[in-house]
Amino acid sequence: MEALVARLSNLDSHAEGALRIVMVYDTLMRRRVDLPALARASAGLAECVTGIRLDGTGRTIRCAPDGRQASVPPQPASTAAPITLDEEEIGTVWLERPGPPGPLDEVLLDRLAIAAAAVVERYGPARTTMADPALVELVISSDSDEAARSRALRLLGFAADLPVQVVAVWSRLPLDQVGALVCPARPVKAAPLADVGVLLATTVDRTRFPAGVRAGIGSADSPDRSWREARTALRFTSARQPVVHHGDLGALALLAQVPEEEAWDNPDVAAIARLAGNPDDLETLDAYCATGSHRRAAELLHLHHSSVTRRLEQLGKTLGIDLTDPTGLTRARLALTTWRLLTSARGGGTPG
Repeated sequence: MEALVARLSNLDSHAEGALRIVMVYDTLMRRRVDLPALARASAGLAECVTGIRLDGTGRTIRCAPDGRQASVPPQPASTAAPITLDEEEIGTVWLERPGPPGPLDEVLLDRLAIAAAAVVERYGPARTTMADPALVELVISSDSDEAARSRALRLLGFAADLPVQVVAVWSRLPLDQVGALVCPARPVKAAPLADVGVLLATTVDRTRFPAGVRAGIGSADSPDRSWREARTALRFTSARQPVVHHGDLGALALLAQVPEEEAWDNPDVAAIARLAGNPDDLETLDAYCATGSHRRAAELLHLHHSSVTRRLEQLGKTLGIDLTDPTGLTRARLALTTWRLLTSARGGGTPG
């Protein structure tokens, strides 16, 4: 390599500089340095403040050319490059050079990004969102012992002292996109299990789920219990309420424990099942059950309230339930919710 550098240096000083940068980073990677050492070496090589940031943990390292921690606040980046691992962007490297970028800054950042990705992969779990399904299953399985569960969580990048929530997802969007949206600044892992997507996260922002995604959120008590709760909550989701937290269900969660055969035999549920053949009728009943008001249901449906009133009168006769009576409205709500649980259990709950 030295001989090649010597020959090329006679032709192009930039080529010599680029090769020397490559050699420096090859040496650093062979020595298996960590991220702080990588940042210090890069700052000395670039002769300006150099930064490394990992998106999954929020960790940021900034070093001055003398090897010390750079002063705060940071200066605007003169040049930046993404850190990519397994085809996913996991962070950023940058230079804070006063004035215009140097002629070899892009080469240096390219090698720094490659080296940083190698360090992350070597010394810690990959900070990519997608995870090994086997590890995720080990975390959420009720059959796992605590030692195996803790080890799997460590391998996935979760600290031992942080609670982990589990989210069950039906989505046609890639799971890594969903995970990045609902947990943008904290560790999050995703994996598909059968026909359900699984997200593991320390915090979940339920307001950030994209349109078309159904999600059930479990508590942060224990991963296996959180997974059971998340699957139950997912069954309660609908187009009108696409995200459900198990803690918000209260006593309604008990409906998920009713044996399917007994639920289908209930006259109110059977009547809802017959009604489901007419989407307009089902939508009208859903809006009324959600609001408890003819006028508010009409607003949701973008119809005149008199039209909704006539529809509900006919629906009440079809169902054999007085929808104007509080008890009748409760019966309709419970029957509609139970029917949704039954159809979701048969695979009819995925978002359309």
